[in-house]
Amino acid sequence: MKRKFDASPKDRSARAGETGPAGAMSLAEGVMDFVVADPARLLRFMEASGLDPAALRAAAGSPDLLTGILDHVVSDEETLLACAGALGVPPERITAAWRRLGPPDPDAFGA
Repeated sequence: MKRKFDASPKDRSARAGETGPAGAMSLAEGVMDFVVADPARLLRFMEASGLDPAALRAAAGSPDLLTGILDHVVSDEETLLACAGALGVPPERITAAWRRLGPPDPDAFGA
């Protein structure tokens, strides 16, 4: 009988929220779908990002927009938890995707 702690390293990393580049992009697309599905949530994102409807349409699907969506969702715990619940993933997976796709940490430059 296999117990929970007998999981392979691959199983543990998936549960811990490790996300490769392709998985991070795919998850970001799901987060985008979550945001645009609710007009109030979409309006909050547009106000926070300064995007108007035309700019949002022009940027649709771009890596920069997906990163911005992740940044927006991760910045609000309530939205993060709602999104994670809707997507059926732990919130840590969303934050892992945000870290993978987001800008580099300024401390990494030795500033």
